[in-house]
Amino acid sequence: MTAVKDSVHDYISLDPVAADLVDTPEFQRLRHIKQLSTVRLVYPSASHTRFEHSLGVYHLASRALSHLGIEGEEAAHVRAAALLHDIGHGPYGHQTEDLIRRRTGRDHDEIHDLLDGSVVGETLETHGLDPMHVADIVDGGGGLGQLVSGELDVDRMDYLVRDAHHTGVPYGTIDHGRLVRQLRYRDGQLVLAEGNVQTAESLLLARALMNGTVYRHHTSRIAGAMLERASERLVDDGLPIEEFVRMADHDLLVALGERVPDLGKRIERRTLYKRAIWAPLSAVPADVVELGHDETRAAEREIAEISDVAPEKVIIDAPPTPRIKESRSRVVVDGVVQRLESASELVGALRATERAQWRLGVYAPEVARDEVAAAAVDVLDLPMHVVSQ
Repeated sequence: MTAVKDSVHDYISLDPVAADLVDTPEFQRLRHIKQLSTVRLVYPSASHTRFEHSLGVYHLASRALSHLGIEGEEAAHVRAAALLHDIGHGPYGHQTEDLIRRRTGRDHDEIHDLLDGSVVGETLETHGLDPMHVADIVDGGGGLGQLVSGELDVDRMDYLVRDAHHTGVPYGTIDHGRLVRQLRYRDGQLVLAEGNVQTAESLLLARALMNGTVYRHHTSRIAGAMLERASERLVDDGLPIEEFVRMADHDLLVALGERVPDLGKRIERRTLYKRAIWAPLSAVPADVVELGHDETRAAEREIAEISDVAPEKVIIDAPPTPRIKESRSRVVVDGVVQRLESASELVGALRATERAQWRLGVYAPEVARDEVAAAAVDVLDLPMHVVSQ
């Protein structure tokens, strides 16, 4: 066993398969993709990477498998999937995921093509593992795929604790030791054992609190929206999408600085656009909440024309409508498997909180903020009180 010192889990023991996978180019690339992308522009110490997070997910998956009594070849495939679950991420992780999905039709957890004929795929085969089975598990397939990608997955358990540790924000602290120990399989479904409604609620609450203070911080949202627009222009300018997907964070930042400097340099130097509009869900027409990509770009161009600024200086940021995936976690209550949303009154309160925290953002350079705000109110049919001050 190879031991790796980790800031969250102390020592992580790598089996021979994991030790060889860590040395592959595909996995080493994760050293250069930050876990929290533009959040580090808000929390300076949030410089941890998807490399260390992936080691943490492997560690928790290994412990979960041990407590579940799952051994042998199937356990080996799950451990490999846990380690490799993030190798499909593009630069800046989730910040470029929508662009990659639109251009390739793939999500980051669809890694079948990536494993086919790659060094990491060959390494799996050398150890007698099926790369396509590993890819299926990463994509959440089969009963054991729930352990890597599901409502009670070890991915979520690691990133909440790790992100809280590195940002210095205490809200993501959860008892992942108990969560791992209380996992059970009932009729092919991953559940938490009897007496663990509060354990499941703690995961839900931690995610909700981290959403408000870390993951959806308005500065990170502005920077992320600017990064997505700049990346889209970079690809439109001729950078092949498959080359874009395999970039690391620093590769993208350099490319944006050279080829999309009006946005790239702003991101690099943190001279970000400002909020012209910051509107709650209750103030936004339903058709605006559901704007698609093309409709959003058309609205941006219209706002820019009315406010007499260049089209690239207006960004509309409409997040998906709030949903709490963890509320569908399964827990055993009085011997019966139930969804957490049925077993917990806390779920309803957190859903209301998520809706209350949702905001539509319209961003622009500070010098154009007033003009853009006035035009956005008109184009998007918003009340005046949502103009950001």
